[in-house]
Amino acid sequence: MKKLPDFQLESPEAFQEAYRHSIDNPTEFWAEIASTFQWQQPWKEVLKHDWAIPSTEWFVDGKLNITENCLDRHVAVHPDKEALIWEPNDPDDAVKRYSYKNLLDAVCRFANGLKNQGIKKGDRVCIYMPMVPELTIAVLACARIGAVHSVVFAGFSSTALAARINDAGCTLLITADGAFRGNKKIPLKTIADEALRQCETVKKCIVFQRTFQTVDWDNRKDIWWHDFIDGLSEKCAPTLMDAEDPLFILYTSGSTGKPKGMVHSCGGYMVYTAYTFLNVFQYKPEDIYWCTADIGWITGHSYMVYGPLACGATSVHFEGVPSYPKWNRFWEICEKHKVTQFYTAPTAIRALAKHPTKLIDDYDLSSLKVLGSVGEPINDEAWNWYNTNIGKEKVPIVDTWWQTETGGILISSLAGVTAQKPTYATQPLPGIQVALVDDKGNPIMEKEAEGILTINYPWPGIARTIYGDHQRYKEVYFSAFNGRYFPGDGALRDRDGNYRITGRVDDVVIVSGHNLGTAPIENAINEHAAVVESAVVGYPHDVKGNALMAYVILYDTVSYTPSLFDEIRTEVAAQIGAIAKPDRILFVSGLPKTRSGKIMRRILRKLAAAETDQLGDISTLLNPEIVEEIIEKLAKE
Repeated sequence: MKKLPDFQLESPEAFQEAYRHSIDNPTEFWAEIASTFQWQQPWKEVLKHDWAIPSTEWFVDGKLNITENCLDRHVAVHPDKEALIWEPNDPDDAVKRYSYKNLLDAVCRFANGLKNQGIKKGDRVCIYMPMVPELTIAVLACARIGAVHSVVFAGFSSTALAARINDAGCTLLITADGAFRGNKKIPLKTIADEALRQCETVKKCIVFQRTFQTVDWDNRKDIWWHDFIDGLSEKCAPTLMDAEDPLFILYTSGSTGKPKGMVHSCGGYMVYTAYTFLNVFQYKPEDIYWCTADIGWITGHSYMVYGPLACGATSVHFEGVPSYPKWNRFWEICEKHKVTQFYTAPTAIRALAKHPTKLIDDYDLSSLKVLGSVGEPINDEAWNWYNTNIGKEKVPIVDTWWQTETGGILISSLAGVTAQKPTYATQPLPGIQVALVDDKGNPIMEKEAEGILTINYPWPGIARTIYGDHQRYKEVYFSAFNGRYFPGDGALRDRDGNYRITGRVDDVVIVSGHNLGTAPIENAINEHAAVVESAVVGYPHDVKGNALMAYVILYDTVSYTPSLFDEIRTEVAAQIGAIAKPDRILFVSGLPKTRSGKIMRRILRKLAAAETDQLGDISTLLNPEIVEEIIEKLAKE
């Protein structure tokens, strides 16, 4: 019987063969990969789907528990192999290491604690914790007993936390007294208490001691983590789950309205995250993989917890931020743990690029053999900086395109195997049937083309629904183009079939009758030597209908001069055309971003249109203070 590593694609020919097989016979292809995992009962049918409903089921009637595949089967072979290396916020604090055996024991103890509280299969558990090993333990403990976990990033406000708890109907909250983030101490328990005043379904709150700060305490509801697990067994039999049983609910950041609780299932998600992790990052058993995300986001779920653990990988988890105590922290960690795969966001890359390369040159980064980018399309300047300064022009970069909704990476090169192209996600992965369509849904057949990205066929990692609102799921993802999944992004395709994601389709502004995508304009602005990052939005204009406004961040070393306005407009005109020149440019110190690093263009549009009374809840932003700064600057225009 084949093992999962046997499906690692190590040559362009192997990739092409796998891709053809996955398109010609997708059910056979995915069944072969799924058979490498541990199933308690085999599936009766590989795939049932009807996207008119829409409905997707993989490995129908198959029974398993994902934690057996992430923990037990590795413990049986190499119990002492490191599963997790935890790097704390403060570099002077001790690193924690968990072998697969240690991690399994800790998961089982906590799972037994959950059972003692009456938590059972199908119950929803909310987790609101800092990036400590206990977060991973809590996630896996829920999966162990069949409880559905819903992780909320520990930077969200009490309002945002309460909304997610109430939407999912969670009966238990797991949190901490506080969190360290750089030189700040975040009062998590206080925020959680505020949220729970609005949540009637939560009966108990488990509190991990991290910061040892004083907290309010309710003996009827609150339980310290250490008391919760005291004296409990390190044995807990895994609950038998159907492949289609929900594994977790994860809310999108809600940049376009009410957050959507995306539901991911046990079987298909496991198979897809493991396969894509193994291939995109070309993971080998001796590697040390590091994704800098937070487990509160889909990247953390798929490529910090489930994907790596299903492959028996060793992962670094980092509690802190790249700027603390200095902007060299990422490179210090890479050197310290001899990191081989490094996966981060363009937002972080651009922030790091603002600082002297001396901060990099002091460290030995020769262990790196794969660099990754995730979260948004990477611009030329960031790609080139990453390639030159971190990869030393020797390390492949995988620019991965995917979403919370997709569960795993859909378009990417395979590190060192398939060709990379700067700023291009490149080729769809095996099993992913991509089509470019026009705004009427007609397929665009030309090799070189630009259009709307759609996917024609199910893959195992796709979210099955929006929790409690299947109609919204249908309307958002399946109603625009009948029979196709619509991710909401546009794309450019080159003559070799490589795809470059051009940004959200709704980030299109009609200026004087011309449809202008904002992503290419931003790329042109970012090409200016003085510019770190930009965001372009439309706003109402008496003559043009809409006009363009650019919010621009300059390097710290650059002083503003009036000529910069003209230089940036000239750059845009040269690359795109005069019609694309922004009418207004506002130079700012930052852009409003979600905690996952995505620019909140909705807010920027409201600000440009002087609709400051319609901003909605900005407390969930990474940097809500920047909104006030922008308002003040706009008032002085």
